[in-house]
Amino acid sequence: MTWTVYLSGEIHSDWRDEIARGSMTAGLAVIFTRPVTHHEASDDVGVALLGSEPDKFWHDHKGAQINAIRTRSLIEKADIVVVRFGEKYRQWNAAFDAGFAAALGKPLIVMHQDEHAHALKEVDAAALAVTSSPEQVVAILRYVIDGDLPGYTDKAASR
Repeated sequence: MTWTVYLSGEIHSDWRDEIARGSMTAGLAVIFTRPVTHHEASDDVGVALLGSEPDKFWHDHKGAQINAIRTRSLIEKADIVVVRFGEKYRQWNAAFDAGFAAALGKPLIVMHQDEHAHALKEVDAAALAVTSSPEQVVAILRYVIDGDLPGYTDKAASR
């Protein structure tokens, strides 16, 4: 089985690539999907495709709706959803994605730094794992997908 993992959240670092590289190195059967991470393209998709809007609210609204088509479809198809909250910005969209995944009953892995634990306590409570690094996410995926926990062997398999 090939697992599909949706990578949501912060777009200002290479955490997605780190998870993909670590998963490839581990030989995991996984496909990663993601939102559009080009910030300006994501913001401007509505007006680029449907026409300009003089009011910023409607400009953003059009873009959010079109982005939601992609996001909702990919989260619905995912076997696991990983949501990263970055250090710099309030990522309301990431919180929404986490809530949407939780509402669908999708296994949710959340990643953020310790200083955000209080602000994200409700999101963390909905997650099946809370991590602070891409390496921890890869370790979880390795265990979940292959049943591999380094340092442990399956006694039944070694018989």
